[in-house]
Amino acid sequence: MHSDSSLLIALGGNALILPGEKGHIEEQFSRTNACMMPIAALIAKGVKVAITHGNGPIIGNILLRNECAKDYIPPMPLYICVADSQGGIGAMMGQSLNNELRRLGIDKTVSTIITHVLVDGNDPAFREATKPIGPYYSDEEARIYMKMGWSMRKIPERGWRRLVPSPRPKKIVEIETIKTVFERGIIPIASGGGGIPVIEENRVLKGVDAVIDKDLSASLLACELSLERFVILTDVDGVYLNWESKNKKKLDSLTIDEAKRYLFEGHFPPGSMGPKIEAAIEFLESGGKDVMIARPEDLIEAMDGRAGTRITS
Repeated sequence: MHSDSSLLIALGGNALILPGEKGHIEEQFSRTNACMMPIAALIAKGVKVAITHGNGPIIGNILLRNECAKDYIPPMPLYICVADSQGGIGAMMGQSLNNELRRLGIDKTVSTIITHVLVDGNDPAFREATKPIGPYYSDEEARIYMKMGWSMRKIPERGWRRLVPSPRPKKIVEIETIKTVFERGIIPIASGGGGIPVIEENRVLKGVDAVIDKDLSASLLACELSLERFVILTDVDGVYLNWESKNKKKLDSLTIDEAKRYLFEGHFPPGSMGPKIEAAIEFLESGGKDVMIARPEDLIEAMDGRAGTRITS
């Protein structure tokens, strides 16, 4: 295991476009800059950081662009849209983090690595779409897209979202590159959007239409980098019991056994906090020390135990 001062930070894509925002590039850069500032502050303290990120609702916007332009440009498959999102988000994050490190007088290289992740072609996820992606839609918009064949789910108090298959990650194809970069003191931004999903047939990799859950993929990356700490930054300030009810309760800390129990009891919905808790459990069972779940702006306080939720083994 690396030392306590090495960790993986997984930034949720929803932190880059907030509810109600259109997703203009200026908005995205503003949010990205805000997210990179506390990460740069951690690096300034000597913490060795690897970064991964989600791609919703940006991947949904790319798919929508596909749909709108299909009469003019051949639509790209979903796995190529994931690759597009890796490149675009990785470029923004790399630029923002570079600028903030320079401002702090820190000479570090940031490298965005386009990453494929192996999945099982027989994964049951391909039979039922469960992963919400893209923006939130009104009832009227959702009816139109469902007529077009989209699978959709209503998220309480937010609206409708598109659902796509979400197979479990098995192996990170470029892991040796990521390890080499990380061990040489370069900051890798890798496995964005859960990774470009590929299956292997007769030793040949082939892209498949799916979005791998970025939290499960991040947990796998943290394990393969042999890190002790894993931080999930999202758009809520921690883990809650009874999230969708009036008597919701924030948890400052919980053990792996409590996390398993609450997950089994249904406190953490699929497509929301569920995968984050599953990812935390997988990481801790593989030898990780602790997992933090917090908002990007609370990163420094969360590392000091003053914000977010800490899950321990």
